[in-house]
Amino acid sequence: MAFDGAYLHAVQQEIEPFLGARVEKIHQPSRDELILHLRSFQGAVRILISIAGDSARIHLTEIGIENPASPPMFCMLLRKHLGGGKFVAVRQDGLERILFLDFDCINELGDSVRLTLACEVMGRYSNCILINQDGKIIDSLRRNADITRERVLLSGFPYEMPHRNQRLNFLDTDDATILNALLLAPDNELAKALLSVFEGVSPLLTREWAYYTCKSGIRSHELDKNQKERLLYIIHRTADMLKNQEYQFHILTTPEGNLKDFCFFRPEQYGNLMLVRPVDSAGKTLDMFYSQRDLKARMKQRANDLFKLLMTRIERITRKLANQKQELSETDKMNQNKLYGDLLSANLYQIQKGDNFAKVMNFYEPSCPEILIPLQVNLTPAQNAQKYYTLYRKASTAKQKLSEQIQQGEQELAYLESVFDNLTRAETENDLLLLREELAQQGYLKIRTQKQKPVKQAPPMVYQSEDGFLILVGRNNRQNDQLTLKQASKQDIWLHTQNIPGSHVILVTEGKEPSETAIRQAAVLAAYHSKARDSAQVPVDFTRVKFVKKPNGAKPGMVIFTNQQTLYLKPDKALCEKLEYRG
Repeated sequence: MAFDGAYLHAVQQEIEPFLGARVEKIHQPSRDELILHLRSFQGAVRILISIAGDSARIHLTEIGIENPASPPMFCMLLRKHLGGGKFVAVRQDGLERILFLDFDCINELGDSVRLTLACEVMGRYSNCILINQDGKIIDSLRRNADITRERVLLSGFPYEMPHRNQRLNFLDTDDATILNALLLAPDNELAKALLSVFEGVSPLLTREWAYYTCKSGIRSHELDKNQKERLLYIIHRTADMLKNQEYQFHILTTPEGNLKDFCFFRPEQYGNLMLVRPVDSAGKTLDMFYSQRDLKARMKQRANDLFKLLMTRIERITRKLANQKQELSETDKMNQNKLYGDLLSANLYQIQKGDNFAKVMNFYEPSCPEILIPLQVNLTPAQNAQKYYTLYRKASTAKQKLSEQIQQGEQELAYLESVFDNLTRAETENDLLLLREELAQQGYLKIRTQKQKPVKQAPPMVYQSEDGFLILVGRNNRQNDQLTLKQASKQDIWLHTQNIPGSHVILVTEGKEPSETAIRQAAVLAAYHSKARDSAQVPVDFTRVKFVKKPNGAKPGMVIFTNQQTLYLKPDKALCEKLEYRG
């Protein structure tokens, strides 16, 4: 990603107008994230600090993030020291990927002290460190995270800057120094050589400089006079952009819509291979780029125990079903045991005790072929016949029991897969609490204690077809039951993916005949809100609600239905976002 020192410089300039604001609130939504709520005469603003290895950053944010019920220890410590403090400075040393936030605060003795929050944005070495007025560490979000770099990040130790290679700052370096540094650096591809010469630059930026210098690519020691002039021009133009705050923030996506990168300039190196979308500010760019991905990571972290529980149960039931089906296939021999018993009973007079085999005619077949029936020599002919009848009865009983167990196991597996699907699509802490409550009621988790507050169910998701029909989508199994069996009218249309876990979807008809467009768009929603949302073609069944029933004792979300029709279509995220009801 392109969160380099140059981009951090843009973030610093975006935060500076809010100097003088007071720290109103501090939250820690997850283990690696902090949010500082500041308020000034200009209004409220939020600063997001993330030290997650794959999304480390600091910026102004407008995204609302749900906070845990009880704040973590580092959050409590920041509230104690920074709460009510005045935000007085934001500093960056050159283009180093560290931003220092200075606050004037009142300590426990009533004295005014200056505390610093060092936000180190350095990939897996990222950290957030609170430093006192003497330059000593009060605490850090990730303790001793950088000990491999010969630093100790523990309370009471002096704060030391990370090891820093001697590289150039392109904001204040003259032409001769740049060309001399390139000449002294090892001969390499120009983009890689620039990366080794300058601090605070990302591979995306150096590739852009190299592309402007020579579109066909060139090595750093092979530059001619014209190429050197072009290189110096693009470097200084980038520097002027940062100095004059003439940014052009963009997000890069693949033609399929996948997020690729972001930058503070308009990139030309990709040509038509990437879609380039302009954005207003540095904070909005990072919000748009990271919000969806961080949401999934945050929810996965909070739901890790549920994922493990469900995966363990699903794997266990899958193995059990495979064994039961294997045993069931072996019971197919029971008819042969009954045949042997019948033939032995009909030919007792021909068989002697002590025989190893009985050679008899199979009168059940038209040609009456002779077959050999194995015998136990220590049993009489009648006892051998009764042995085969006993094996037949046992196999018959086992087949009946196994069929029932397999049916129950398949129903439980379908239910757990539906819960797993709901879990992968959970978006808030409340969604997780509802799933925990559902699993507890079904006996998969311990029942919540009475001291905990009851969890309030969010309303179903609401969409509207292009021709005006409302479409309701359930968020979890319990809401699916509520939506289908209680809320929906008998003449409404019920939709669900065929044999695939997903949400119940209700097309509200209000007594009118639904259009083909409305049914098809509701089917797209059903396909998107299912386990098959990334598939190319998904079968979706639909029928009137009056034909949907819930069997006695069935688990939440499990129904049976008749009179259905099936549509085959592709889930469409863009269409689903377009159909969101905003009335």
